[in-house]
Amino acid sequence: MAITKVTANVLADNSVTQAKLTDDAVGAAELASNAVVAASIADNAVTAGKIADDAISYAKLGAEFTTAAALSGTAVDWTTAAVFTKTLSGNTTLTFSNASTGMVIDLVITGNHTLTLPASVKEITGTYDGTVSNLIQIVSTNGNTEQWATISQAATS
Repeated sequence: MAITKVTANVLADNSVTQAKLTDDAVGAAELASNAVVAASIADNAVTAGKIADDAISYAKLGAEFTTAAALSGTAVDWTTAAVFTKTLSGNTTLTFSNASTGMVIDLVITGNHTLTLPASVKEITGTYDGTVSNLIQIVSTNGNTEQWATISQAATS
């Protein structure tokens, strides 16, 4: 009886299912060390339940959690950085985009001019003081429609 070599070209895309394999049908020695690569895994195949606790490193986090950026204009896109810096050169009204519930951003703002935050921002405590550097921390509690802010300045001695 002739034996036919089974290759990817012989198998239909969905012809081999988990139910058709026995527990020991394919041993570790039979698999190449690089047999499964990211490109082979469907986007929906990796779920939170399949990721081990503490398996995601800081290096794998998105820019919105790891990056500081200087604002050149007045638009703050929450997906581009975690910390935004700006020196006001005139009265300024900021606008926000792409805020998702639970996201937090920090604004480090200086400049002795009036700063206006978007109408969606509710200030909890503090007042902007343009004569010093201000740390404004904002948390989104309802996407682009509601955020809460605290405004702080460094303590003076």
